[in-house]
Amino acid sequence: MLIEFSVGNYRSFKEVVTFSMVAANIVSKDKKIDENNAFEVGNKLRVLKSAAIYGANASGKSNIAAAIRFMRWFVLNSSKETQATEAINVEEFKLSTDREEKSSFFEIVFILNKKRYRYGFEVDRQQVVSEWLFHVPRTKEAKLFERNFKKFQSTSAFQEGKQIADKTRNNALFISVVAQFNGKLAQEILQWFRDLYIISGLDKTNRKYTMDFLQREVYEKDIIQLIKKLDLGIDDIQIKQPMVSDLENILSSSNASEESKRRLLSQILSTRERNISTIHWKYDSEGKKQSTESFNIDNHESEGTKKLFALAGILIDTLKKGKFLLIDEFDASLHPLISCAILNLFNSNEANLHKAQFFFMTHDTNLLSNKIFRRDQIWFVEKNKSGASNLYSLAEFKVRNDASFESDYIHGKYGAIPFIGDIDRLIGDPNAEDILK
Repeated sequence: MLIEFSVGNYRSFKEVVTFSMVAANIVSKDKKIDENNAFEVGNKLRVLKSAAIYGANASGKSNIAAAIRFMRWFVLNSSKETQATEAINVEEFKLSTDREEKSSFFEIVFILNKKRYRYGFEVDRQQVVSEWLFHVPRTKEAKLFERNFKKFQSTSAFQEGKQIADKTRNNALFISVVAQFNGKLAQEILQWFRDLYIISGLDKTNRKYTMDFLQREVYEKDIIQLIKKLDLGIDDIQIKQPMVSDLENILSSSNASEESKRRLLSQILSTRERNISTIHWKYDSEGKKQSTESFNIDNHESEGTKKLFALAGILIDTLKKGKFLLIDEFDASLHPLISCAILNLFNSNEANLHKAQFFFMTHDTNLLSNKIFRRDQIWFVEKNKSGASNLYSLAEFKVRNDASFESDYIHGKYGAIPFIGDIDRLIGDPNAEDILK
């Protein structure tokens, strides 16, 4: 599970900001919100099940998602997908001269196998400037390794890192290289990053997750039930795939070599289009069910239904495995009641048995309610006059338990709303004389 994430000198974030899933010492108006929306980790730590970020367009909300996505990608791929002279594709804050050619900062605190870890690094476009990994074996934090440019120090608690330093390129992460050389803890940490879902609600390719999970018997029933409960017009889902034998017959008529045929067959099978159909009941004049009708999801269903289908597999897998899910533009094409229902799945002791976490960026103010969220679950991003984004929580404000979060936000009490100038005269009076004539 994720505890904290920090980023600095990256895209619109000039200074280091920290997003936290640690439950603050606050009390909600409805005590059930406190009971359902957070869970205990050990004796002294309570962690939130969900959190949302609000802010104006271009305020930097999506840059939080981009920062976590970059960190995940770099951890998983720096040792295998970059060459020694290849630049690191990191984007520093560009609107300040004192940040030019400075390193970008990334750090994450998480729980793995019931133990707390703090891992991070600083990078510029040429190299990894620093890197560190700490853990909490009992009560105090202890170092596992530290790196400062080409100087590495691995402690006795991180023996798998010994003799690996000289195999680590300047533009590769030490943790990634150690994992590549079969370091047990390093591989477990990489798997933790691999299990992070970081998606955009605008990305239509998310449906591949649902299509894949529907092929697994342990997922199929839950996915279909979720879609049926959230979209009452759908009774079933069917996915038709090209038969391997049909594809082989097509390839056998080609004049290509056997090797080319096998390669082409593999490519077709890996990128094949699967025909997704939604099944609806057909009724007679008395409203009784008579038969079913099959609709192609792309041709006959709404954008909201397509979005729901795309998310269903990820949602079920996240809840079943206790993973962390981040969705940017969560509310795109979704009705507010469906968005709320999905959020309630995570803020539920019955549905969320495995302590899954859900973090999303949204403009949907219907969710800004003390009947849904604790104050520490609501975050805001706002840009200052210099173009730098700031990240802060509603828990930092003195707010009554019975306050209307939505109304106060819309009226600017918490900031992070767009400033709209006088647009009444934008078009002008069509009857006025053209002063240029």
